[in-house]
Amino acid sequence: MKLATYKDGSRDGQLVVVSRDLSTAHYASGIATRLQQLLDDWGFISPQLEELSQTLNHGKTRHAFNFEPEKCMAPLPRAYQWADGSAFINHVELVRKARNAEIPESFYTDPLMYQGGSDDFIGARDDIVCASTEFGIDFEAEVAVITGDVEMGTSPDAAIDGIRLLLLANDVSLRCLIPAELAKGFGFLQSKPATAFSPVAVTPDELGESWRGGRLHLNLESVWNGKRVGLCDAGPEMSFHFGQLIAHLCKTRNVRAGSIIGSGTVSNKDWSRGYSCIAEKRAIETIEGGAPKTEFMQYGDTIRIEMKGADGMTLFGAIEQRVVAPA
Repeated sequence: MKLATYKDGSRDGQLVVVSRDLSTAHYASGIATRLQQLLDDWGFISPQLEELSQTLNHGKTRHAFNFEPEKCMAPLPRAYQWADGSAFINHVELVRKARNAEIPESFYTDPLMYQGGSDDFIGARDDIVCASTEFGIDFEAEVAVITGDVEMGTSPDAAIDGIRLLLLANDVSLRCLIPAELAKGFGFLQSKPATAFSPVAVTPDELGESWRGGRLHLNLESVWNGKRVGLCDAGPEMSFHFGQLIAHLCKTRNVRAGSIIGSGTVSNKDWSRGYSCIAEKRAIETIEGGAPKTEFMQYGDTIRIEMKGADGMTLFGAIEQRVVAPA
């Protein structure tokens, strides 16, 4: 099934079930009003929502309405936890090579992960608001999962069973703020503003053979200012699958229902596939020519992030955002 959260003036919005082709939707009222309710009681609530989903897909619901992505909040507007990995080692290799930095051997066996802000996610059509373009505004196209409860010490293979939903993310980075923050030794804070998520979150069964081994084997498209800049394969080059990322997170603590884990920037060794963040393009330019040429995002710039299935139909809806100054 496919789920979204409609804006209703509250912090957590209203849960809706969305048809497979993203054309129609139906409020989940009477079953669950918020996505977190579903995640907290998955075994009882999900079969009821699945039944509604099947009815909607067959065009037999009385109160269906046209689905409008611009009315969506993030599927889970605020979460107990947002932990973003860097599971595509090629991205790490490029960025470090551009600044002549060595890659520790542990990076190939132990996932990189940071704890992000989860109290204020934004919707797929919400603006990226930034106080200054001098901060180095960058998009980051990613795949993410939302979990149920996963116990401390769960193995990577077992952790895959804890995944309830998949979605896309734009994990915006302020590149010019990152070096000073990392130099302090405590990681990202101000350099990571609100993350945006796709309009729709999808259960793994909707993805068929594309979802296997804890990886989503489909292309992730990034379109910057109307030009496609990336069509990166999110599957085989994901060095750590989502089960490994979740197991890393729950090594010493429980992971509770409503936790979101990101893949990090989707990246491929084949540079002809383009890039999922500007920092990677700048790294390639530095490696090839000694200095970056591509500027970071400016006010008025747009970014569109989307993934389509084998049938060419959009799976999660598109993230479509514009960079703006504060009002």
